[in-house]
Amino acid sequence: MSFDDDTSDDEAFHPLGESWQDDLEEMLDETEYDTELGMEMGRDAMRVTKGELSEEEFHERYHDDVMAEFGEDERPIASPDDVDGNEDGIGSTLLEFANGDGSRREMLKKTGAGLGFASLGWGAVDQQEPEPAVEEAGEVQDADEGTQWGMTIDLENCDGCLACVTACNQEHNWDQGANWMYVLAFEDGAVESPDPDTVDVDPEDCGDNPVVHDFNYLVRPCQHCTDAPCEKVCPTTARHTRDRGGLVLTDYDVCIGCRYCQVACPYGVNYFQWGEPKTDEDELSADMVYDYRDRRVSSRAPRGVMSKCVFDPARQDGNFGEGNIGTSACEVACPPNVIQFGDKNNPASDPERYRENPARSRTIINLDAALPSADSVSSSLEGVSGDLDAVIDAVDEFTRRRIALATGIRITQEDYEEEAPPGDSLPDKEAGILEVVSAIEETGLDLESDEVRRELGLMPDQFEGPSQDVQVADTAEVAQELFEDYVNAPQNEFELLADIGTNPNVDYLGHQPGPEAHQVRGPVSYEDVGMLDTRQNALEEETVGLGPIDSS
Repeated sequence: MSFDDDTSDDEAFHPLGESWQDDLEEMLDETEYDTELGMEMGRDAMRVTKGELSEEEFHERYHDDVMAEFGEDERPIASPDDVDGNEDGIGSTLLEFANGDGSRREMLKKTGAGLGFASLGWGAVDQQEPEPAVEEAGEVQDADEGTQWGMTIDLENCDGCLACVTACNQEHNWDQGANWMYVLAFEDGAVESPDPDTVDVDPEDCGDNPVVHDFNYLVRPCQHCTDAPCEKVCPTTARHTRDRGGLVLTDYDVCIGCRYCQVACPYGVNYFQWGEPKTDEDELSADMVYDYRDRRVSSRAPRGVMSKCVFDPARQDGNFGEGNIGTSACEVACPPNVIQFGDKNNPASDPERYRENPARSRTIINLDAALPSADSVSSSLEGVSGDLDAVIDAVDEFTRRRIALATGIRITQEDYEEEAPPGDSLPDKEAGILEVVSAIEETGLDLESDEVRRELGLMPDQFEGPSQDVQVADTAEVAQELFEDYVNAPQNEFELLADIGTNPNVDYLGHQPGPEAHQVRGPVSYEDVGMLDTRQNALEEETVGLGPIDSS
């Protein structure tokens, strides 16, 4: 071992804690690959993202050992020019195949061997030996460029229904417990969640039961880091960041199952496919599995390969139609619309609009659900005079407050230099509300006039805030205060493990877990929706070597 052992210490380096780190080390001991090398590389990959170690130093420190262990060093980090000039190693062979220098329909056999968030723990590290697997390939379409796919997740309005978890599983067919999407209820000493034994909630009825919002949640997909440490330790380029959309993906036809990426990931989002997947190969659609480069990066992994949340490249590449570009399975399935997926580089996108003004965005979502369509409003208001009370009486769903909020949406409307990306829903919901406002004005009611706005409580001189500290200068500021009062708008914004320096592309709004955070049972259990929240449970009960795999 040629790397500098002097940098090691007895303290845990992994943000998820000593127990997690010990499990990772034990897991590597069960593989054919060098445990010490994997642990040291994982530690130093995170030191690189923190700025404590340069990429050049990282490359030099481990290059000889990676070459000795894998026959190739294809890590995408700054390095000297092809030190050994070796083009015949396993990494080059697999990468050549992945880049199209061979039929994608050929068969390829593969072998495989800190903070509040940290204290929560994300299930158990699985520890069963892998076996070879055989794969098949397909073709996909091209995709748009110039985006950075990411999410804004509103934790304050999550209801713990687990619809995102089940939708992700249905779309990608990962084995139970290998959760690409995870919803965790927690307490941290400062905030508490209700006793779940006192809460009886059907998963489909979460939206109608206010008690579900008394729980504290953390929703965890892969963070698709801009500076991903998992990628820095991969010797074969299997784990890589795709140029289009910035997705951090795993090429299943290149992954050799060394599991070093699992050690280097500070978030604990990687899973290894120990046994034969429950979903057979012939049940998978090529359009789901292969991306625009013809690389096998999506759906459940074959045996002996790593997998994780992928932000749905099949959707982003247009394989399922233009209408699904810019969407993800979890976002579409989320009843309270707390997952906003889209282009983080575009201020007009859903995640950026929501992050910039969660109160207004949440108001748009709530009003969209509460108000009838503009056509229905026009029909109901036919023959009604331009009087506010008459308008309210004519439409069952109308209240003075809802009309004031809808008018406030118009007042605070923002013009963006860029168009909203495809797949975004907030612009359409906002447009629908504005059409309702226009339908109201067709009666002759002037929602632009000071007189009507005074009736709606939108004038600054009549505004009474929750305290003397709230000052408003114009109707736009009054409208914003009405939004804040109307919805449970989160006040905090944070990234998970921001001090690691990975620059994740998931922003969170709401309560950030404190240092004493620990998991508690939520209003809906994973068993209620046919899922597992701990991978080890599935392995102990169903993995080859410990018992038969249940194919039902």
